[in-house]
Amino acid sequence: MDIILFHSVYGLRPAVHAAAERLRASGHQVHVPDLFEGQTVDTVEEGQAVLERIGREELLRRAVVAAAPHSDKGLVYAGFSWGGAVAQNLALGDEKARGLLLVHGTSDLAEDASVDELPVQLHVADPDPFESGDWLNTWYLQMQRAGADVEIYRYPGAGHLYTDPELPDYDHRAAEQTWKVAVGFLATL
Repeated sequence: MDIILFHSVYGLRPAVHAAAERLRASGHQVHVPDLFEGQTVDTVEEGQAVLERIGREELLRRAVVAAAPHSDKGLVYAGFSWGGAVAQNLALGDEKARGLLLVHGTSDLAEDASVDELPVQLHVADPDPFESGDWLNTWYLQMQRAGADVEIYRYPGAGHLYTDPELPDYDHRAAEQTWKVAVGFLATL
């Protein structure tokens, strides 16, 4: 399975490379573009500043360029937090997408979004300051209405970016459970 994995607003950190290696060990080809071109940050606020400085349109263009050489094979789009939003937008626009794996984040959906039974799995903290319960309920219903086959896994007590061991949100148990379930999901695609 070919997977493209997008980083969060923190940039392409070691945790993203570690996740890619974990997925490769399960037999997948994993592409990890650096949309921030080498920039990493220590806080969400610094990451938001990088987003604004580069521009959301430019970042989306970079993501499309990174995915394009692999999309004919039928990619699984994946991402962490903001990178999940990028992955979601690309997957919903790619009729050959084979799946969507979201860790820590989602995105708005266009009213006319439509997919053909796209398998989607979301892993999120519970509660999550960036993905409220009301938002997740609305997102879930919108994704189903668009034609996606959605599973949501919530991790009580975990912090927002609980899979990154270098961040205060890290939760070893939740991270291990996420990867166990995600690898199982990817094996079904």
